[in-house]
This record gives sequence, structure tokens and C-alpha cells, in this order.
Amino acid sequence: MADLTANAPIRIWNGKSFSERWNIDTSGAQTIYKGQPVYLDTSADAIYVTAFLDAQTVSSTDIFIGIAAESVAVAASATELAADVEVYVDRSIIGFASDVYTDADVGDQVYMSDSATLSTDSSENVEIGKLHRVHEGYAYVKLVSPFITANA
Repeated sequence: MADLTANAPIRIWNGKSFSERWNIDTSGAQTIYKGQPVYLDTSADAIYVTAFLDAQTVSSTDIFIGIAAESVAVAASATELAADVEVYVDRSIIGFASDVYTDADVGDQVYMSDSATLSTDSSENVEIGKLHRVHEGYAYVKLVSPFITANA
């Protein structure tokens, strides 16, 4: 497993996306990288988003919000209402560099096992949507968000 340490090389299907700004949980310092899943960790903060990392366990009440459209670093105890991130949300089709899926998997649920890796495993991984297409080394996922991660 390998969490992002820089922005991911993501693509937008047909150049169309939907996004929203979400306030970031600042109870601890964190960097959210472009292409990283963000979610509401309801056991810690049900209002402000946090970046999904491999070390985190997703619970059945956590809510996937979307994929970060930009990189943002926040300091611990920064004002939460002043710290926000643009997030690709529901109906956006985002391409991730991946060799996990093929076109034979179109329509399958897609998960992320860490902030950089697509996965077919629903166990403690954040569900991000359904596979739309695989093209030129990218797996395009139609995001479904906000989404309660009931499979965790």
C-alpha cells in the first residue's frame, strides 16, 4: 500500500466534472493531495472532511464525499471554516492510473485501499463509485457521493 505523497495524475472523462467546496477537519495537521479520496470520518468529525489514508479504518457510518480536485495543506487547530478543499463529487467520472480493472469489469463497485490505489476489496476500504470505462491505462470511475460506506 502506498499513500499519496504528491498530486495524483488523474483525468476527467470528456472534460466534464461536478465539484463542491468542503471545509477540512483541522483537529490535526494534514495534506490533502489532488486525486485523494476525502470523507467524513463520523467517529471523529461528522461535519468536516478528512483525507483517506491506508492507516485509517473505514466504518459503516463514514461517508465518502469525493475526490480532491486540488492540493491543500492545513495546520493543526487552523480555523476549520477558513480551511477548505475543492472536491469532485457525484456524477463526475474521474480517471485513475491503474491496472486493477479491465473493460470486463465495467459496472463493478470500485474501492480505494489507500489514497493512491484502486481496489476490488470492500473490506475496510472507501467505496468511491462504479467503473465506467478503462482506457489508455486509466480506470474511469463514476463517483457516487455522498455515500455511506455500508460495506466496511
